[in-house]
Amino acid sequence: MRQYVNYDAGRRDFTVPNGWNLISSQDKPPVPGVSDPVKEIRRALDLPIGSPKIEELASPGMEVALLFDDLQRPTPVHLALPEILDRLNRAGIPDDRITGICALGTHPIPSMDQLKKKAGDIAFSRLQGRLFAHDPHASDNVIIGKTHRGTLVEINRHVAFADLIVGVGECMPHPVAGYGGGCKIMMPGVCSYRSVAEHHFSWMRHRQSRVNLLDGNAFYEEIVDAGRLSRLAFKLDFIINEKKEILRAFAGDPVEEHREASSYARSLYRVPLPKLADVTITSAYPLEVGVQATKALTMAGFCTRSGGAILWIAPQKQAGSILPLIKEMGSDENAGDFHRRLIVGEIPEHLRSFGISYIMQVVYFKELAEKFTVVHVTEGLSPEQVKMMKFSYASNIQDGIDQVYQKMPQADVAIFPSGGNIIPEVR
Repeated sequence: MRQYVNYDAGRRDFTVPNGWNLISSQDKPPVPGVSDPVKEIRRALDLPIGSPKIEELASPGMEVALLFDDLQRPTPVHLALPEILDRLNRAGIPDDRITGICALGTHPIPSMDQLKKKAGDIAFSRLQGRLFAHDPHASDNVIIGKTHRGTLVEINRHVAFADLIVGVGECMPHPVAGYGGGCKIMMPGVCSYRSVAEHHFSWMRHRQSRVNLLDGNAFYEEIVDAGRLSRLAFKLDFIINEKKEILRAFAGDPVEEHREASSYARSLYRVPLPKLADVTITSAYPLEVGVQATKALTMAGFCTRSGGAILWIAPQKQAGSILPLIKEMGSDENAGDFHRRLIVGEIPEHLRSFGISYIMQVVYFKELAEKFTVVHVTEGLSPEQVKMMKFSYASNIQDGIDQVYQKMPQADVAIFPSGGNIIPEVR
């Protein structure tokens, strides 16, 4: 039976052997963006969900903190900020009472040129001297309290002392938080390193911390708790396709608008499965660059039975960013022991410069290697590097299938031609 996956702007065909029962091969065709992005932003801001408009929340004399995500996200901040600034101006708040903050969490701090690229020329000019990148290690981050579960919430001082806090971000399926967006602009966005570490490392392996789940997901619920405690008042979230085009914008109360955005994202990317697969064949497309390529593998883990096999297909042509992860995978430490070290703050020296979400990948990858047979089909990594990850190497898809078929001649098989942007949902 001939099948395909999307790969590096093309397709790779392969044959599913006799004895393998195909339970899913659904592709997700590209969804075109809106024809007028600014019009879509204005529509969302004019019709907020669960909240008054920004100009109704604001009043003269207020100090406003305007948060936005960093260059690791495709959010069209350069289009959104001028629209928000204009509305704040109409409410009697001049630009010189507005501070723009790049809510990067624990990602590397961008340069001023990178900030300008993200914010856009118009907002960069209007916020001259009041545009900053959050520093999670800053000594003047402010402790504002703890969540109901006891997570420390320590945030950027500009945010802590602002009268009104507005955020701009992106909502997409997230392997741990259910969906990105919403209050994530606060936690981890503008929280201190120790605050993010306490939250992420505590809840990252809870059984309910997973994609496509909000209610009962402690990882997500703690983020909401931190957002409410931090007084995040209004959020604009985008759904964006692989071409970085706006599909839809949602705005309003950070929790309520996020729920509607998440529901819309689910309608686009959900792939139903009748059961857990014995074998999952997944392509990293369209998120094939660097650490983004790992998302497809993580998602495959949600719909493959324990002891089953995953064929992870990714070019890895720009693999430099995952090499430290590979190095740590080569250690003899299991996932549980490594996680316990993280909980007490023992982060390996060669990983300290990376964001906490990156360090979490080591735990997840070790766990995947312990739970599944993972065959990595790639041209960018050597067989030795793949072996260091405790995975098996294959130079092409058919070779990878043959490796698994020798051990599993009878299997229920799921194929994700575009595994980087799907939500597998087992009925």
